[in-house]
Amino acid sequence: MPVIDIHPHIVSPDTKRYPLAPLGGTQSAWSSERPTTYQQLMEAMDEAGVDKAAIVHSSTAYGYDNSYVADAVAAVPSRFTGVYSIDVMAPDAVKTFDDWLARGCTGMRLFTSGSTLPDQSTWFVDAKTYPFWEHAAAKNIPVCMQMKHEGLPLLRQIMDRFPKVTIILDHLARAPFEDGPPYQAAAEFFELAKYRQVYLKITPVNWQPKSWGKGAPETFFGKVVDVFGASRIAWGSNFPNSVGTLSQILSAGRKAFSFAKPSDQDWIFGKTALTLYPVLAK
Repeated sequence: MPVIDIHPHIVSPDTKRYPLAPLGGTQSAWSSERPTTYQQLMEAMDEAGVDKAAIVHSSTAYGYDNSYVADAVAAVPSRFTGVYSIDVMAPDAVKTFDDWLARGCTGMRLFTSGSTLPDQSTWFVDAKTYPFWEHAAAKNIPVCMQMKHEGLPLLRQIMDRFPKVTIILDHLARAPFEDGPPYQAAAEFFELAKYRQVYLKITPVNWQPKSWGKGAPETFFGKVVDVFGASRIAWGSNFPNSVGTLSQILSAGRKAFSFAKPSDQDWIFGKTALTLYPVLAK
């Protein structure tokens, strides 16, 4: 089974060709300190044994200009696809969506909270975004949600209104786990399993927290697998945002899921990615 990473980033050192315009007005520390070209990403993938990747646009470096990811996909379509970001509130959001789609986009991402936007945004439920959600459903393009656990009630509003939109929760929406089994603090997160359109992205943010508290990887991730099913879970490296080499990140991810049966690990580290981004199967 091929290993597929659905959450690496790339940043070019050529700021003239790819000017910086980070969301929130401040560039993220990782993109400034560890700019990584798509060529360097490929080298890291070869070293780690990662076959293909869905490159996630670096919103905290480029805002809504997806040019570098688009150029990377055009240069190496046999190994890359692109997950892009646009202003979904804009009147021309659907046209912009299609423009990036024509340049290799097979995924979208809404950056509603993150390192440069610490508060949980609410704009993604505004009626102005409805044409975007309708179009994403019609085009069968999955939408990654970079968000906090506290934003899940708003996400449910969108999923209730647009039940055909495939949603991927980046970093498990940072579901809480410190209380330990049965993980009651994450009850709202686990209730999302009833929405069959929801998929989960697990990254080092989840398996390398500052403290597990009363939780543990095997019990928390075990419940995630039991409740959602491995076929709705995919790993992402968050490289180079995550500290370490891609090989080290992948090894740590495999260790976190070493409790899972081999068939479940196949889904998490490759097969689910092909469900979300079938172009990577070519």
